[in-house]
Amino acid sequence: MPDVSVIYEDEFILALNKPAGLMVHGDGRSNEETLSDWILEHYPALEAIGEPLEIPGKRIVRPGIVHRLDRGTSGVIVVAKTDDTFFFLKEAFKKREVSKIYHAIVWGRIKEGGIAHRAIGRSARDFRRFAVDEEARGVLRDARTRYEPIFSNKEFTHLEVRPETGRTHQIRVHMKSINHPIVCDKLYAPKRPCALGFARHALHAYAITIKNQNGAILRIEAPPPADFEHAVALLQTA
Repeated sequence: MPDVSVIYEDEFILALNKPAGLMVHGDGRSNEETLSDWILEHYPALEAIGEPLEIPGKRIVRPGIVHRLDRGTSGVIVVAKTDDTFFFLKEAFKKREVSKIYHAIVWGRIKEGGIAHRAIGRSARDFRRFAVDEEARGVLRDARTRYEPIFSNKEFTHLEVRPETGRTHQIRVHMKSINHPIVCDKLYAPKRPCALGFARHALHAYAITIKNQNGAILRIEAPPPADFEHAVALLQTA
């Protein structure tokens, strides 16, 4: 299993730095190891915390997991250590009281910050993907993503991204919708090659800000992994 590190821990929460390539929890089809397995090994008391995923014939334990990251996304993920904390955080996410910052490297130069505000639904062409507006089918959900360039050249932009909603694949879909797909995103930019040394999509959950039950504001940061730091260094020296 890829290395998982503890960033922060107190009586209420556990914050982990999830490596790219690791699923957060099982999907009922694969037997590969997941972040949930790591949690159960190192924090077995959390097995009963939260809400399991019920699928036909299977019950998938999600110990304390309130939110998730895509398999290819690295970075900070918060785990509840008590049931009270789980439902407290679940409500905070629902009310959009949790602030998240991602770092991404996208194709093309973005000179100014902006907001991608386009509803997201299931892709009409590919069940694995999500899409915006007329490219989607079924229920469309409002989605807003703020982005600000950190550094750019003619080929790439290093972005700070702040999703204001929490739709599945939101950042990846919105970046594609403005014609700046994430580097090495094989699902949303399949015709573009991987670049800058990436073997996974160039998205890292850098920071999360939450309020705990005592009212304390916590900002928790996950340092970027080696592949991300290497890519940023290449950008700045190109």
